[in-house]
Amino acid sequence: MKVILLGATGMVGQGVLRECLVSSEVSSVLTVGRSITGQQNPKLREIAHHDLTNLTAIEPELAGYDSCFFCLGISSAGMSEESYTRITHDLTLSAARTLLRLNPNMTFSYVSGTGTDSSEKGRTMWARVKGRTENELLALGFKSAYMFRPGYIQPLDGIKTKTPLYAFIYAVLGPLYPLFHAIVPQYVTTTRQVGKAMIAVAARGSSKTHLENRDINALA
Repeated sequence: MKVILLGATGMVGQGVLRECLVSSEVSSVLTVGRSITGQQNPKLREIAHHDLTNLTAIEPELAGYDSCFFCLGISSAGMSEESYTRITHDLTLSAARTLLRLNPNMTFSYVSGTGTDSSEKGRTMWARVKGRTENELLALGFKSAYMFRPGYIQPLDGIKTKTPLYAFIYAVLGPLYPLFHAIVPQYVTTTRQVGKAMIAVAARGSSKTHLENRDINALA
């Protein structure tokens, strides 16, 4: 299976990339982002492309892939709905349309989040925008599309978040992860499990299109 990964330098993307590189089900990985990870692996090729809303210049490099793992995302903290929509919705849909045109049989997996609002009418801004993004991705016409909705994600394997606020949260809550996992396993997952679950649905599918923590952990 040949995979395109967007957002490989973020915390979730790092975990997904790691699992792709160690999985026997993934033959090659192409990362596309504003920067590269700099990792060296025979299965890995990387493209640095500044404007992810316009992939025209690199389109010849994006054809012939079986699956896309879209892990690019930002925090909505301090952002207006317009600015958050521009990155979370507009960029995602633009990239997805290009990839679908170049790869009509592609499976598309998108990292959303627990609490995403599929009605697009709730009071929480980020949840509405994510819900709209999910709905439009599902309607594009991919062979299969899966919306991953993790809650608390524990980074493993030396992976760290770049967001200062999240780094503080992980520093405080990380040591308590075994307790959370024991008490409320349906609300927590890990970077390792998200990566394994993405590979599983790309390779074998799932009866569900919206995958919550419990589904992600079961697939992993």
